[in-house]
Amino acid sequence: MAGEWSTVLGMVLAATLIALSSLMLLSSWQSRRPARIPSLFDPSSSRVVFLFDGERLLDASPSARVLLPEGEDGSALARLLARFGPDFPDLADRLADLPRIGQAQLQSQPGAAPMILRAEHLAGLVRLTMMEGQSELRPEEGDAATAAALQQEVVTQRTVLSRAPVLMWKETSDGSIVWANHAYLIRAVELLPEGEDLSWPLPRLFELPEAQKARLPRSKLQMPSGPEWFDLVLMPSGEETLCYAVAADKAVQAETALREFMQTLTKTFADLPIGLAIFDRSRALQMFNPALADLTTLAPEFLIGRPSLNAFLDAMRAKAMIPEPKDYRSWRKQLARLEEEASMGIFEETWSLPGGQTYRVIGRPHPNGALAFMFEDISNEMSRTRRYRADLELGQSVIDSVEEAVAVFSQGGQLVMSNHAYAQLWQHDPQVLLSEANIATLCTWWRDHAAPTLLWDDATDYVTSPGDRAPWDGEVRLLDGRLVSCRFRPLTGGATLITFHPLAPSVGMPLMEHRSADLLSA
Repeated sequence: MAGEWSTVLGMVLAATLIALSSLMLLSSWQSRRPARIPSLFDPSSSRVVFLFDGERLLDASPSARVLLPEGEDGSALARLLARFGPDFPDLADRLADLPRIGQAQLQSQPGAAPMILRAEHLAGLVRLTMMEGQSELRPEEGDAATAAALQQEVVTQRTVLSRAPVLMWKETSDGSIVWANHAYLIRAVELLPEGEDLSWPLPRLFELPEAQKARLPRSKLQMPSGPEWFDLVLMPSGEETLCYAVAADKAVQAETALREFMQTLTKTFADLPIGLAIFDRSRALQMFNPALADLTTLAPEFLIGRPSLNAFLDAMRAKAMIPEPKDYRSWRKQLARLEEEASMGIFEETWSLPGGQTYRVIGRPHPNGALAFMFEDISNEMSRTRRYRADLELGQSVIDSVEEAVAVFSQGGQLVMSNHAYAQLWQHDPQVLLSEANIATLCTWWRDHAAPTLLWDDATDYVTSPGDRAPWDGEVRLLDGRLVSCRFRPLTGGATLITFHPLAPSVGMPLMEHRSADLLSA
């Protein structure tokens, strides 16, 4: 029995030793295998690594692609230089020397996030690895939702900046451009000489003055398609300056159109013979033309000083260029009425000045409570009107002194003149209602006050007939028995003169009509 237990115990010990030996051999064999190196092409890799063939990006880790600005892979190296150039100022030069030196390690400049960029030249390819401090740059550990939100915010902000129509860039204190958005890069590429590619550092599109202000004057950018105008805004941020160029083409076009319109308007006002004065809502003179100074005899220096409306009228009164009222109180009332009626658009007066001139003054309201006054010298017009009226009165007095009844008709058959003898003969004065006194209405009147005759039809045709006409005579018998001789004579301009002369009665003389020779019944 004791021998059997010894045999079993020996077998267990032998099995245990065999198992331990196997484990030790397996562990020794596994320790001799090389450690697995994470592949660059492994999508689960969190390292920030780029692999370039010249300027073309062959591959990049997922975390590296997040950091690379958007664009085509053909210009990936330029985009990488634009992204990390501000942090590593000599990055472009070190990469150019990489085939000669084999590898390089760059430290970010002071003030930026502490990073190390390791560049390696491997069989014609360039591998760039970003590290933070002494360890490779890895995403921060923490809440996954927070990290996703931050990543989404970064993508959104990058999209906004790249699609913004406003030119944005960042400059250092020495004027070097360390960052620019998509709109800036587009114009920078368009301005490059033919055959030249955009490289780092970026070219300057706008020359800023030494004393930078928060808002600078408008600047023009001469593009191949034509000039583009921008309003520049600078926002200092520590040692750097954020710059914005807002498109101002439409504003420039509007200002140019307004300036040309104002120039045209100014030239038009300068040539007007009418004096123009425009007062703003506070009744200060804002605009006037040279004719105003000539008509009012006010000094241009006084007008340039923008006097008030009351001061302007007081100065005109001192120059005797306003009708003088009986007293000063009525003068002030007149000024108040002038302003009130002008603001309502109904002020229009004729001023007879002490010097003999006659002015027509019109006041009209303008937008925003402004007032416009126009002064027109109508002295010559009034003189011609007075002379015309005097001539008419003289002509009327001349034909009134004629014993024969006279009626003058225009080419259209309208009565333009008659005398007292006509009114006494026909028992009415047609000049009371000249608008209704024409050859048709007057022939009706004559027909009603005379014996029947065809002469009035011939008279109507004669007065209204155009062309050359021969003078002719006729006779009519009034209802009171008087015989009247009628004479029809053409005048210049198609007018007609008709005279009526009562004849002395003759015993035994037959009554005859013009042309018809019809016997009239008494």
